[in-house]
Amino acid sequence: MQQPNSQAASDCRVWRRRLYLMLEPTARQAPGLSITNRCIAGLILLATILTLLETEPVVRALAPGFFITAEAALAMAFLVEYIGRVIAAGEDPRYRGWAGRLRFMASPWAINAFTLRLLKLIRLARLGRFSNAIGDLYRAVRGRRYELTVSLMVAGLLLVLTSSVIYVLEANHQPEAFGSIPRALWWSVATLTTVGYGDVTPVTPGGQVFAGLTAIVGIGMIAMPTGILAAAFSDAMQKRREQGEEYDND
Repeated sequence: MQQPNSQAASDCRVWRRRLYLMLEPTARQAPGLSITNRCIAGLILLATILTLLETEPVVRALAPGFFITAEAALAMAFLVEYIGRVIAAGEDPRYRGWAGRLRFMASPWAINAFTLRLLKLIRLARLGRFSNAIGDLYRAVRGRRYELTVSLMVAGLLLVLTSSVIYVLEANHQPEAFGSIPRALWWSVATLTTVGYGDVTPVTPGGQVFAGLTAIVGIGMIAMPTGILAAAFSDAMQKRREQGEEYDND
C-alpha cells in the first residue's frame, strides 16, 4: 500500500508537470501555444493597449481610476504567472531542486517576466517568448543574413554616392542644406528610402534630374531587402505548415 506522503509527492509531481506543459511553449509536442499562454499573450496585448491609451490625457481624464485598477489587476496576474513558472521550473533538468529554482529566478527570462509589469512599454517584448512568428522571422533573417548584408552594403554605397553627387551639384546654391557631404546625406536618406520629407530639395536643373534618378533607384533599394525577407519568411511559414501536417498525420 502506497504511503500517504508518497502519494502526495506523486500527485505534486503530476500537477507540476501539467503546469509546466501549460506554461512552457518548448515543452509542447503539438504546434502552437497552449490555452494558458494564449491568455497570457492576450493579457500582454491588453496591458500594452492600456499603456498606450493612458498616455492620452483626454482618455485618462474620462476614467482616472480605471487605469490604476487595471494596472494592479494585470500586475497580480503576471505575478501569479511568475510564481507558476518558478514552481514548474523543476521539470526542466537545468532548474531542478532549490538551487535550480534560484538559478531560474536569476535568469534573464525570469527577471524579465517579473519586472516587465513595471516597464510598461517593454511588455510587448515578452511576446517573443510565445510567438512562433517572431521565431520564424528570426530564422528567416538569420538564414538570409549574407544576402541582407550585401543589400545593406549596396544601400550604404548608394547613400555615399548620391550624397556626394548632390553635394557637387547643389553646394554653391544651397550651402545650408548641401554645403557638405554629411549635410547632403540627410537628403539622400530621405530620397532613397522614398520617404521624401520635402524639407530639402534641389533647385538646379542638374540636381533635380539627379534627384529623380535617385528616387527611382531608391525603389529598387527598398525592394531588394524586402523581397529577400519576404521570400525567407514565406519559406519559414511553409516549413511550419509542413511540420504541422506531419504532426496531424502522426
